[in-house]
Amino acid sequence: MMTLPFSKPGTFYKGNLHTHSTLSDGSISPEQVCDFYREAGYDFLALTDHFLERYNWPIADTRPFRTKGFTTLPGAELHTGETTFGGMWHILAVGLPEDFAPAAPDETGPELAYRAMKSGAYVAVAHPAWYTLTEADITSLGQLHAIEVFNGTSVDSNDRADSWHITDIMLSQGWRYTICATDDAHFHPHRHDAGLGWVYVKARRLDPRAIVEALKRGDSYSSTGPQIHDIAFAGGNRIVVRCSPADRVYLTGQGAAARHAYGPGLREAEFSLRNFDSPYCRVTVRDAQGKRAWSNPIWL
Repeated sequence: MMTLPFSKPGTFYKGNLHTHSTLSDGSISPEQVCDFYREAGYDFLALTDHFLERYNWPIADTRPFRTKGFTTLPGAELHTGETTFGGMWHILAVGLPEDFAPAAPDETGPELAYRAMKSGAYVAVAHPAWYTLTEADITSLGQLHAIEVFNGTSVDSNDRADSWHITDIMLSQGWRYTICATDDAHFHPHRHDAGLGWVYVKARRLDPRAIVEALKRGDSYSSTGPQIHDIAFAGGNRIVVRCSPADRVYLTGQGAAARHAYGPGLREAEFSLRNFDSPYCRVTVRDAQGKRAWSNPIWL
């Protein structure tokens, strides 16, 4: 069974991996975006403006906005080609080098994603539910690092914030993705899209490279509110979950494989893996307000 991040040395740092500014289609400047997340108590931020010619291929230099307790990661939302239903590819890349080259006119989505991974970036499929990505679309990208399972701006834009369905299909086929929850904040006045979804990343230090490498290893979990304090194997066939006060805790896997525990203010749950017919499981913590935290998939 895999080693989980909760038992590893380091600290869980809170961050947003998907954000836009006036360098592309956001409403506030890069400095204002960084100020917002720093003042909201985040430890790090990736500013990921749309990497398109009409915006002059931006990879924001946010280094001037770092402080002792807040750092930033270089990144972009990459675009090219068309998906099955005709939209451009949206590929989230965090940790890109400053000299990452624009997409060539004939470069495909899978080629662009592969090039971003080769450059050292953490690469995720952005908001698949929003753009109705198919199983074939995601398969064509190959083994990226992650799938974005929650996208905050989708809450008000199109009510397609949750991408767990297609993620579980891919996991059930053996694809070993991790997951992330993000804001995709644009700070437009007609929708609330900041502070809705984030990741907690376990790293030895608050350093951009350390954060990106921890994301690639899967040393993280995602949340829209609750915290997961620990997930541990016990006795070889049990999983114990400790969390902030919750209403329900779920262990889910392939098909109908599932366990759950419930009760007001629940802080700990234990699940048996006996007869749990799935190659993987994942933990969901749901609080009394309906907000959730999700572990990365755990391969059994």
